Amino acid sequence: GKLVGGSAAAVALLPFLQNNYAQAAIIDPDDDTIETSMEQYNFFKNQVHYYQAKPKGDGPFPTVVVCHENRGLNPHIKDIVRRLAKEGFLAYAPDALSFQGGTPEDEDKAKQMIKNSDRVDTMDIYRSSVNKMVKKPFSNGSVGCIGFCWGGGWANKLAVHCDLLKSSVSYYGMQLGLKETQKVKVPLLLHYAGLDKRINAKIEEFTKNLMEHQKEFTLHYYANVNHAFNNDTNSARYNKEAAELSWSRTVEFLRKTL
Repeated sequence: GKLVGGSAAAVALLPFLQNNYAQAAIIDPDDDTIETSMEQYNFFKNQVHYYQAKPKGDGPFPTVVVCHENRGLNPHIKDIVRRLAKEGFLAYAPDALSFQGGTPEDEDKAKQMIKNSDRVDTMDIYRSSVNKMVKKPFSNGSVGCIGFCWGGGWANKLAVHCDLLKSSVSYYGMQLGLKETQKVKVPLLLHYAGLDKRINAKIEEFTKNLMEHQKEFTLHYYANVNHAFNNDTNSARYNKEAAELSWSRTVEFLRKTL
């Protein structure tokens, strides 16, 4: 309100700061070169729901688990899954809110649910997802992960805590502390936004620790862009040039490592 001159002006700006999921279809769900589905699997007394996309055919395909942002398994993340399928991957986005009843349509409610989520539950969901994908009949048995924002932090953690993972891509994700950095098991591809001061605060320390412990990683900064620059449903943050460049690097990395 102070920045834009009052509460009325701030309220008027809200639609530009929120995601517009009507735009979340770079790859049409009915694209005839891929197959999509909503599925679930049992995890002890709970069910994990996930969105899956794969190229048509029997494969086997290199495989990617997608860790969603702090708004849950929404249309934008489903589109990311379809984009990966178009690039030749079997892709899969588990709903990290599955144990809380699943992602609601209200993104503010989803953000609060993410904030209150149990870290052990979240790790169980993502780690079990990797373990499930390795055994999928269409998978080549080589599984990586990609995460965005909140999910980018989890992609970094999976590189430490998931023995079956082969590689990890993190978009503006929270960095690991020293103890976890020492235990990174797979190559990392790290994308960060130049204007993202809060998330970037510990990158120097993180990269120093990675180098000192001889971990394989590649880091890219994208100058003059904001956090969530890859999210094309958020007009206030999306940057087409940075999104396309980072995506080409991501696909190349995943093909190389998987």
